Amino acid sequence: MAPGTINGRLAAVRRLAYEAADAGLLSPELAASIRRVKGVRKLGVKLGNWLTPEQARQFLRAPSADSLKGKRDRAMLAILLGCGLRRRELSDLDFAHIQRRDDHWAIVDLVGKGGHIRTVPVPDWVKAAIDLWIKAAGISCGRLFRRVCRAGKCWGDNVTERVVWHVVKDYAKMLGLNQVAPHDLRRSCAKLCHAAGGELEQIQFLLGHVSVQTTERYLGCKQRITGAVNDRIGIEP
Repeated sequence: MAPGTINGRLAAVRRLAYEAADAGLLSPELAASIRRVKGVRKLGVKLGNWLTPEQARQFLRAPSADSLKGKRDRAMLAILLGCGLRRRELSDLDFAHIQRRDDHWAIVDLVGKGGHIRTVPVPDWVKAAIDLWIKAAGISCGRLFRRVCRAGKCWGDNVTERVVWHVVKDYAKMLGLNQVAPHDLRRSCAKLCHAAGGELEQIQFLLGHVSVQTTERYLGCKQRITGAVNDRIGIEP
């Protein structure tokens, strides 16, 4: 069993011991001894990979601009890198999601992990890539992305998460970035937003994270005490 699963179950047992002691069903001494049981030590945490701005640009330029598949793949990569969507969110994307809000394009009422609903701003360059694809594909309703056969024809009603996976992995291999997976483009979106001065809270909203700690892990950072952000804010004596 994975260390995370064991530690999660142990935490549940500790909470049960707290409640049992409060209800008088367990002696305080026994409850305390249960709380002292240590979990499985984590030897490392996989953080994933992040693309540099240049690597992200290479990804966006990798698909052919002349073929139907290339236009589709460019639009898919643009959404993954520019909007930070998950694979399933991308494959489920519908024309009805793309709307104009507050004079800005957005993906509206996107249902993400755990059923959480959010609205995702769509940069102009991402919308331009989407427009090139749908114009070439000749589609205007239903799912935004469709499969493209070897003959260069659009077919089917949608794409699967597996298609999204292969699109990213194929271009990653082409660029010599074999370790990069679709979720790494989501992480890269978060990191590039942060590097550009984006607020942590806004990045959390963008990605649809319930906890800001999850967003911090995506950024590969944690709160800095030395040289903290509030050391010099202009109101100090």
